[in-house]
Amino acid sequence: MAAASSGTGQEARDRRYWFHILARPAPEARLRHAVKLTEKAWRQGDRVCLLCDTEDQARELDDLLWNFKPDAFIPHSIATTADTPCDEPVGILLYPPAASDWDTVIVLSSTLPDDAAQYRRLALIAHNDPAVLSQARQHYRQLRAMGIEARVHDMRKKKG
Repeated sequence: MAAASSGTGQEARDRRYWFHILARPAPEARLRHAVKLTEKAWRQGDRVCLLCDTEDQARELDDLLWNFKPDAFIPHSIATTADTPCDEPVGILLYPPAASDWDTVIVLSSTLPDDAAQYRRLALIAHNDPAVLSQARQHYRQLRAMGIEARVHDMRKKKG
């Protein structure tokens, strides 16, 4: 179990941070995994933020969320600036999310938000690509500098 050292009492113990490293090198595998995590968190009652770098990436996630399961709908919207906040349970954001607005933040961005230690749940997803893995390592070091020990799920090591 991973917990941040920032915060006090129960709130600090409830914080969870994960790194998911996928075996496949394809960028779409990363987005599909993000959608699976999104659905799981949303079904548990969380407000979920997917943090992206580009509008193209946001549109791809939007399409995946619409088509993820034929019999399911995950209410979501894209917000490109803080001036247009997201009121849906799931938001695809192109700006750093406010920790108080979201239960789970999934980072697909190349930039880790400065207040990442304030998020209740944080998941970072990397696919097996050298540039993306390098960025994930940098994010991991940033979290460690904040006093956060993230749990790593390295799917490259699983057999099957």
